[in-house]
Amino acid sequence: MELMTSGEFARASGLSRKALRLYDELGLLTPAQVDPASQYRFYAPAQLEQARLVAWLRRLGMPLATIRTVSTMPPDQAAGALAAYWERIEAETAARRELATFLIGYLSGKGTGMPENPTTLTVRYAVQSDIGLQRADNEDAAYAGARLLAVADGMGGHAAGEVASAAVIDALRPLDTEVPEGELLNALDHAVRRANANLRDQVQANPALSGMGTTLTALLWSGSQLALVHIGDSRAYLVRDGELFQITHDHTVVQSLLDDGKITPAEVASHPQAMLLLRALSGETAFEPDLQLRQARPGDRYLLCSDGLHRVADAAAIARVLRTVADPDEAARDLVALAMEAGAPDNITCIVADVSTARERRAGGISVRG
Repeated sequence: MELMTSGEFARASGLSRKALRLYDELGLLTPAQVDPASQYRFYAPAQLEQARLVAWLRRLGMPLATIRTVSTMPPDQAAGALAAYWERIEAETAARRELATFLIGYLSGKGTGMPENPTTLTVRYAVQSDIGLQRADNEDAAYAGARLLAVADGMGGHAAGEVASAAVIDALRPLDTEVPEGELLNALDHAVRRANANLRDQVQANPALSGMGTTLTALLWSGSQLALVHIGDSRAYLVRDGELFQITHDHTVVQSLLDDGKITPAEVASHPQAMLLLRALSGETAFEPDLQLRQARPGDRYLLCSDGLHRVADAAAIARVLRTVADPDEAARDLVALAMEAGAPDNITCIVADVSTARERRAGGISVRG
């Protein structure tokens, strides 16, 4: 069989030679032969189909780590994985579209530009938190109310982490009230900025707290719309029509490496920088939380959790609990139990919230802190 040079193969496959080098390094597309003296790469014509598949998936915007998995699957499994990926992308695009529509209306002075939804949704929620099996203190804090759900995972050592997470939750609690739909993002953004400034003031008043910080993932409701703010590696998940979606993106070193295809999902847990955050609330002037505007539907179920759950519990087991355990209190307890069965090396906090048109609503919210 006559081999093709990297230049010939690049032209035939639609990939650049630079891309071929990268895909070789990542194990996505290994040359059929490498000259030991010149290090020139040679490819077999039979590899063209694989190369074109990689190129097409990249045009879809699929991360290299996902491509590495999908491109090695049998065709029927790859089709299913691609369908699931695209469904997630469409959900994320819809959320960004809603945010863009809101911002266009806000900036033009014409309101949100979104259709009114006469259906008022309510939320039935439950909160569970546990210190875990290896920590001396619980540095998590959480709040769940009719209009606000929030989880914060503090860091900075004894006492400081607890101070940071509790301070951020306290700054958000006043939002658990009637906030107009057109003000959701502003209200949430301003509350987070106040919380960050509060952390800065506490550190200045007490230098012993220097280095403290916290993650934050929160949802704020009004009518059928909700705003989401996220920074760090706590997470939010959505169960809709029986499918589980992770609707936040971890701000961690390992997630960045995973997105770039430099490590595999199997390498995440054992990576030496597995606990290193790229973003958190710590009182620094420059911080970048993710903000989304989303549309809620009756039947939706949301999970907000600290990394003490998702870092150790099997993803399939989390999905099974969320899909099959109807009562939010029982589901939250079962999720904590999953982490405990896995060794619970960290604090575990989770909120399970079900969206419905029912009139039932708790009087007041629930606060949990370390």
